[in-house]
Amino acid sequence: MNHPESAGAGSAQRRRILIGVAGGIAAYKACHLIRDFTEHGDDVRVIPTEAALNFVGAATFEALSGHPVSTTVFDAVDEVQHVSLGQQADAIVIAPATADLIARLAGGRADDLLSASALVATCPVIIAPAMHTEMWLNPATQDNVATLRRRGVTVMEPAHGRLTGTDTGAGRLPDPEQIAEFARTIIAGHRVGHDWQGRKVVISAGGTQENLDPVRYFGNRSSGRQGFALAEIAAQRGADVTIVAGNTEALPVPSGAAVVRVTSTRDMQEAMNAESADADIVIMAAAVADYRPASVADSKMKKGTADADLAHLELVENPDILKGLVERRDSGSLNPDAIIVGFAAETGDETTTVLEYAQRKFAKKGCDVLMANEVGEGKVFGQPTSAGWILRRDAEPVVVEPGSKQVVAAQILEAVNEILKK
Repeated sequence: MNHPESAGAGSAQRRRILIGVAGGIAAYKACHLIRDFTEHGDDVRVIPTEAALNFVGAATFEALSGHPVSTTVFDAVDEVQHVSLGQQADAIVIAPATADLIARLAGGRADDLLSASALVATCPVIIAPAMHTEMWLNPATQDNVATLRRRGVTVMEPAHGRLTGTDTGAGRLPDPEQIAEFARTIIAGHRVGHDWQGRKVVISAGGTQENLDPVRYFGNRSSGRQGFALAEIAAQRGADVTIVAGNTEALPVPSGAAVVRVTSTRDMQEAMNAESADADIVIMAAAVADYRPASVADSKMKKGTADADLAHLELVENPDILKGLVERRDSGSLNPDAIIVGFAAETGDETTTVLEYAQRKFAKKGCDVLMANEVGEGKVFGQPTSAGWILRRDAEPVVVEPGSKQVVAAQILEAVNEILKK
């Protein structure tokens, strides 16, 4: 079996993306979204509502997309534009979507160019809501969102955070790069249903750091992107998500997820044990340090001094968090029905392939699912893409073709979902 190679982040073909923009203060973020898609090689058309143009002018949208902007069904009538744009699109991404626009879409309205294009479309439609918390939680909005989801529209969960004025809560538009990456996952054919409501998911992410002295530490190249991508997809499926995060401060927090920050492997072990006590799904995506210094100096160790023999460091083994979680589940300390997912970052050699090493680790750890990656210079760690194999009990390894870490995350969680359904 050949192992997959890493791939670039760009799209394989020029897709036609319609970006809808509703009239909310977050409309300015659509500019970053447009730029993200165009830089991935997509042909972007922007369809704002009339209200959106009160926040961002048509000239800005035209300059960023390279196409004229219209809001009404009465422009380009000879081209039947109010039908052709939706028919020809490979995806429609609406960000921000206000409560008013969501209500009109749920009602099947077609009284402007954006709603008409969405009504005629057979391609994926992804909606990113943005509004005040009270509007988002209002039963009318929740009913409209449920209606759209039932019809196959993907409605993202909004982020929590600062809203217009001094308000804080659910209803903030996710960061444009999060919306774009999530949309590309849907466009790639990985449907993310809103089917994990009431489930608790705990995910570790990033690399741990083991202090040598107040200045130096042992670590690795893990960025935490894969763990955060898993959290993003799980949250969009409706789960209650907690991330136990190592060195990941540069990453945007997935919508609605809680983050517990840790430093060392032992810190992560303690947090994972505590957070996973009642979890339905536990995912060890973090790249933990296998060893730590036997002692930590109180002050910086200086070269050439007797107490700083950096060439002869004594190391001790760190706890195996994944194996410990399996043992805790099997002994009843965790939810006995919890599904546990592990990762294997491997390199092959002359005698053993990456996959063979991963299969040995899978048998040893006792988890239910294991994602195996080939790591090395320019592979997986710190990269926007991944590839490898998904291992499950009593099943053949599934090849994960090169793709973004959100696309890979969607495949891993779908493997988990197959177990949940059984």
